[in-house]
Amino acid sequence: MRTIKIEKVTLNIGTGEPGDKLEKAKKLLGTISGMKAVPTASNKRIPTWKVRPGLQIGCRVTIRGEKAKELLKRLLQGVENTLPEVKFDRQGNFSFGVPEYLDVPELKYDAEIGVIGFNVAVTLKRAGFRIKHRKLKKKKIPVKNKITKEESIEFVKKEFGTQIGEQNDDQ
Repeated sequence: MRTIKIEKVTLNIGTGEPGDKLEKAKKLLGTISGMKAVPTASNKRIPTWKVRPGLQIGCRVTIRGEKAKELLKRLLQGVENTLPEVKFDRQGNFSFGVPEYLDVPELKYDAEIGVIGFNVAVTLKRAGFRIKHRKLKKKKIPVKNKITKEESIEFVKKEFGTQIGEQNDDQ
């Protein structure tokens, strides 16, 4: 029951505007994950940025299971297997950014896409976490079963051989 597993890995690119940039972002996420990217729409109106509700300004793809673990190994190599400690939250999840997709091994430069970066969000779980999502008798996860920041750091160190360091000035 104490074993930590990867629930999902979410890749996200925010373009800020629809059109050509968004199509390139969808193609890139499709190339990285092998899945179709889903567009994300804005909820607010921000006139200075020319954003209105319902406008597609980004895309994302969610990967689960064994494929998520393999993809995460490759993506961590793109950031040289190092993560600052501030990238982990109190619930044990973590996220990081890849400045250029060319940093990820096995990805070649595509002239149609150009150079784009993306964000990676990793959600961790334990056995018993289903109680917060089930339809009948939803409950909160007990404190003793929650994943702490320290436990998730140890999991990433052990599972992926990642070094956890201090916050760098360039990130």
